[in-house]
Amino acid sequence: MDKKLPVWVRAQDNYAGKVELEHDVDIPTWIVDSSVSKELLSDLYREEKFDMLLDLCGVDYPGREKRFDVVYHLYSFSTGKRLRVKVPVSEDRCEVDSVVDIWKAADWFEREAYDMFGIKFKGHPALRRILTHEGFVGHPLRKDYDPGKRWQLEEDKIYKPVFLNLPPEEDSMFERMTINIGPSHPAMHGTFRLMAVLEGEVIVDSDVEIGYLHRCFEKMAETHPWQQVVPYTDRLNYCSAFINNVAYCKTVEDMLGLELPPKAIWGRMVLMELSRIMDHCVCNGTTLVDVGALTNFWYFFEIREEIYSLLTKCFGSRLTVAGCRIGGFQHDLPPDFIDLCKHLLEIIPPLIEDIDKLVTHNRIWLDRSVGISAISGKEAINWGWTGPCLRASGVQFDLRKNEPYYWYDKVDFDIPVFYGGDVYDRYRVRMAEIKESLKIVRQLVEQGIPDGPYAVDDYHVMLPPKDMVYNQMESMIYHFKLIFEGMRVPPGERYGYLEGANGELGFYIVSDGSPNPYRIKVRPPCFPIFSTFSRLIRNQTVADAIITLGGLNIIAGELER
Repeated sequence: MDKKLPVWVRAQDNYAGKVELEHDVDIPTWIVDSSVSKELLSDLYREEKFDMLLDLCGVDYPGREKRFDVVYHLYSFSTGKRLRVKVPVSEDRCEVDSVVDIWKAADWFEREAYDMFGIKFKGHPALRRILTHEGFVGHPLRKDYDPGKRWQLEEDKIYKPVFLNLPPEEDSMFERMTINIGPSHPAMHGTFRLMAVLEGEVIVDSDVEIGYLHRCFEKMAETHPWQQVVPYTDRLNYCSAFINNVAYCKTVEDMLGLELPPKAIWGRMVLMELSRIMDHCVCNGTTLVDVGALTNFWYFFEIREEIYSLLTKCFGSRLTVAGCRIGGFQHDLPPDFIDLCKHLLEIIPPLIEDIDKLVTHNRIWLDRSVGISAISGKEAINWGWTGPCLRASGVQFDLRKNEPYYWYDKVDFDIPVFYGGDVYDRYRVRMAEIKESLKIVRQLVEQGIPDGPYAVDDYHVMLPPKDMVYNQMESMIYHFKLIFEGMRVPPGERYGYLEGANGELGFYIVSDGSPNPYRIKVRPPCFPIFSTFSRLIRNQTVADAIITLGGLNIIAGELER
């Protein structure tokens, strides 16, 4: 592309008749012919510096000649720009060129699109199912796949691990051995299966199997009204469930053009930051347990339990709170909310300081974590990393600062960055972020709870108050229609995102104007991160692999949906 011309003009010149611009969308969107998709995406990576593939997914339009869209969401760290590229493909030629050689993050994303839609990616090094098993019949996210259908088994198909780039055996005192860890193993932090080829204690190659917890959240979302999707989002990253609620609701609210009342924004920010603290506590606490530092686990989990007490007071539940509604909260914050927050601000800092004294300069911990599974910032970006793991590799990227939403541009906080890119710095960046989240909460609490309602008064979205329903005909009609018909989101699409505890949590949502979402695709932060696991643990020991997994903070519900 000629760099002297704007990127869109250059694309039109170089790919005349093969690319068109879609109008009235949330971010710049190009529709690209599959015959030039690989070349154009390569140009966008090399010439336009779209160095991160944030997400890749399929969308099914059965009545259309080219039935499927392959949708790419790209991000440029140098310019801060986002771009959506759609590649339509027909059912009889349901394939596009793989872009794994451009972005390593595409590896698992392409496997997922193949698994869920049957879209093939030419040139992919190991295109096979990832969330369902090899004997699964059909592709669940196609519109003609019955949501109530139970899986069928092709008995001749069994899972066979594929070890890529296995180095040749050299003269060694060790005989190679393949071991299996998981899925039922405490070291796996969830239902993951690691198959590793060892020479002695050193892993020379490995393969990972996931999908044991896959329940096809995105298919369930298509069968439920918009508001009823909220509880399902809790089950994604269940260590910070409230943040999932906000990410989904915020995306739909943007599609509806809703402006939240100040109390809803304030409350969401406070509870998101407390949820972030809780998530980091779980990650660092369980990682330290894996190296035998059990005492710290109790310190971290005391913090977690205290925050859960606040969430329980707000929403009546602990782990999966379902506290948000599209339009605000399910009900008002408790009258002693400020006092409960002040209590947390008093007890959490001393506990963090005690852990810091116990661990951060502990020689055993340093020996086990410094230099282990290190990755550079440039490589982490290519793999699609965001969040604390990326910031531990020297990349200062946090959506609360880079693309502020709500009132994050009005509070004072820093973005901790470390440069080792190893297990130790992933621990340190989370410890530092806990302190910054406390700083944000403290400022919001000092401002006090804003006056006014906790949700919008648009009764096409939120249920009217009960006293109005009992006494006003119009309110009763609104209530009846919302319960029996659900809200209606205008036809269109949007990619909404915010800074989750693990990184960029995105929801790509397509509406056709019906009571249910047409398509919801979650961009789970830990999905591309975990795809890097085999690369990280190569030439490391088995013990290193276990501690590496803990520091990546892979949450099975978010990973597998």
